Amino acid sequence: MELIRNLFHRSRQEPEEQGPLYTPVREAISSVQAYARSHGGEIELVGVSDEGDVTIRLRGACRGCPMSEMTLKHGIEEQLRTLVPGVGSIHQVA
Repeated sequence: MELIRNLFHRSRQEPEEQGPLYTPVREAISSVQAYARSHGGEIELVGVSDEGDVTIRLRGACRGCPMSEMTLKHGIEEQLRTLVPGVGSIHQVA
């Protein structure tokens, strides 16, 4: 039971990093969230460094999907760079 409680608590923690671009990146991700949800997935913003590097986690059907890398590079990354000047690299974590 303790393990389940810890896992639930971990999933609700604050992002690891909240640089100056955190809020605009979060808003930009919400604009592409509908696409991910239409395929049974979800995009979680893990953090944004002070340098503008973004870390995300793909969840649901997106996790492990063979198309997730293409979605990341040609969907999420392009959208973030268009909507939020100063975004650096985009990293995905498991």
